[in-house]
Amino acid sequence: MTEIKSEFRRTDKKNFIIGSIIATLIAATPYLFYLYESVPDVPVWHTFLFTYDSKFYGSALTVAWTLANKVIPLLLLFIWFFTCRHWWYHVLLVPICMFSFQVFTVLNDDLKYVDSKQFFYLIPIMAIVIPSIYLIRAKIFSKINDAGKTMQELEDEFRIKPKNFFEKVNEYF
Repeated sequence: MTEIKSEFRRTDKKNFIIGSIIATLIAATPYLFYLYESVPDVPVWHTFLFTYDSKFYGSALTVAWTLANKVIPLLLLFIWFFTCRHWWYHVLLVPICMFSFQVFTVLNDDLKYVDSKQFFYLIPIMAIVIPSIYLIRAKIFSKINDAGKTMQELEDEFRIKPKNFFEKVNEYF
């Protein structure tokens, strides 16, 4: 019995630490967003770690601002995706892919327009995610009509509960 209690305490403490880290990260996103203001408004930015030459944008500050507008929502979507317990959480892959594509586009200095033609790259992802979400929804409503279960019971039935972060990542890839 004491072995079970100690295992529960370890798991409970681990969940508390991970939850605290995630909550702190979410609370810090406004501050993370405004980090771009510390970047100088120069075409070539020299730091002790790297040198960034902004050929397309003409200013390292503009690149930093543009990246902040893409990376912070992407970070929040990743947190939402990996902590969501609802049956529809796979739909979050669509905006995750969109923002990921936008980040890579911003970093690619040869492109003319940052937000152009990304919809065409998202079509294959949406072609898989949207029908699968619709099928899951149809199964849920079919079971509601047949079995008399509540919506929460059906969500619990479809919920996948991996043991750790890496198992959850492996579940999707």
